[in-house]
Amino acid sequence: MKVIKKELIVAGAGPAGLSAAIEAAKSGVKATVFDENAAPGGQLFKQIHKFFGSKEHKAKIRGFRIGQQLLEEAKKAGVEVVLNAAVIGLYPEKEVLVQQGDEVVHYKGDAVLVATGAAENMVNFRGWTLPGVIGAGAAQTMMNLHHIKPGNRVFMLGTGNVGLVVAFQLMQAGCEVVALADAAPRVGGYGVHAAKVARTGVPFYLSHTIKEVEGRDCVTGVTIAQVDPQFHFIPGTEKHFDVDTVCVAVGLSPMAQLLKMDGVEMDTSSGGFVPKCDESGATSIPGIYAAGDVAGIEEASSAMIEGRMSGAAIAEYLGYLDHEARAARERELDASLESLRQGMFAPKNRGKKIEKTEEGIAVSENLLTHGYVADDEISRFPGFRKQVGIHPVIECTQNIPCNPCQDACRKGCISIGDQITSLPISVEGSECINCGMCVASCSGQAIFLVEEDTEPGYGEVTIPYEFLPLPQKDDRGFGLSRSGVPICEAEITNVRSSAAFDGTRLVTMKVPMEFIDRARFYKKA
Repeated sequence: MKVIKKELIVAGAGPAGLSAAIEAAKSGVKATVFDENAAPGGQLFKQIHKFFGSKEHKAKIRGFRIGQQLLEEAKKAGVEVVLNAAVIGLYPEKEVLVQQGDEVVHYKGDAVLVATGAAENMVNFRGWTLPGVIGAGAAQTMMNLHHIKPGNRVFMLGTGNVGLVVAFQLMQAGCEVVALADAAPRVGGYGVHAAKVARTGVPFYLSHTIKEVEGRDCVTGVTIAQVDPQFHFIPGTEKHFDVDTVCVAVGLSPMAQLLKMDGVEMDTSSGGFVPKCDESGATSIPGIYAAGDVAGIEEASSAMIEGRMSGAAIAEYLGYLDHEARAARERELDASLESLRQGMFAPKNRGKKIEKTEEGIAVSENLLTHGYVADDEISRFPGFRKQVGIHPVIECTQNIPCNPCQDACRKGCISIGDQITSLPISVEGSECINCGMCVASCSGQAIFLVEEDTEPGYGEVTIPYEFLPLPQKDDRGFGLSRSGVPICEAEITNVRSSAAFDGTRLVTMKVPMEFIDRARFYKKA
């Protein structure tokens, strides 16, 4: 069998794999990336939402645009990307088998990076094999890659970031999301993601899970029930929904089969297979590296940094980078990565009940159990304030690593400070110019512009809006509360769009003054 020699072989053209190949190539390494898909970019091209973090983490940029940037960067760096090529074997001495069409091609690398990502978990319940029961990632693929609507009425199981983000994207695609449920007693993902779903009127059922999916040849309904602390169903708590689709978002598992096949030492303490590797992704076998979700589930922002750390380490391993230069680059990347691993959702806080923010403010229990901050809770957070004249109200109440709102405001109306996880502050006495950049830049859609007394008895609220059809000026409808309940009449007074807003529209609605601090979404009559 003919063996083709390669300097660096990368399995997987997702955010980690591409980033590693780019970093290594910048030092002179000839990198070849194989991916089984017809287009590179991995999960990035499913992600139409804006990223969190700081400017260096590509915050406020939509995932698919980051994917486009990575592909352009890879092209400029001379990275070879081979598509429709599935890596099916990794053997001793860095031998790699790749399925390319009907042919299995035999490669041998001087170094190998595995960046195969993760697969969706599934739970068993009656009816779980029916057509119409799909993973949330599969729904994302259908919508955002193939432009196919997954269903009409959808039930979402799981309130981690994936479940919350995909639920919102389902609504953007024109689906009706009837409810979200989670066996856990609290929302698992970012509160801002939950809040933007809740304000559209979608209910959350915590401490609930699926008991049965109904249907013969396809899904026709789902029944959920409440569970006790031991996750046993509580009789008499069943709730039924007529749906044609059930989405499951109950976590991911690293796709580490290639590494296990080659004999890489694995960590099985969590019940799965995760390769044991250092910060650079180096495994127990010299020259074999792992980066991204295959080495531990995190956000795509983290995967890109991990990939670059691996790329620098590989460049040193292959003799293209001296130790001092590699160490300096690793320190720079590690600092960037560490900033993403801070706050309430840091790895060190997994499984812990956080009762207060870093500022000592009691967390919103209503947000954790119902998906939105209650009216009597919001005023204790520093982003909420009253002021004569237009001003930002920031309903970001958890310590998450994100600061584009501070960078977006040219007038100093919003402050986060040097600590990226600090709660944003709406600065007293600042002069807002109503540019709307803070509203459009917020990755969690948690910023609103409020102006009191625009006319006797009325004020205006400007909200982020990413649905079709777009409201038009003079439309009349209802202002919805944070829980998604219509609470007042509302009239659209302005609709703004701009290239700088990157797809987010700013919709301004006039509401009675008594609802100015409560109306947070618009629904046409």
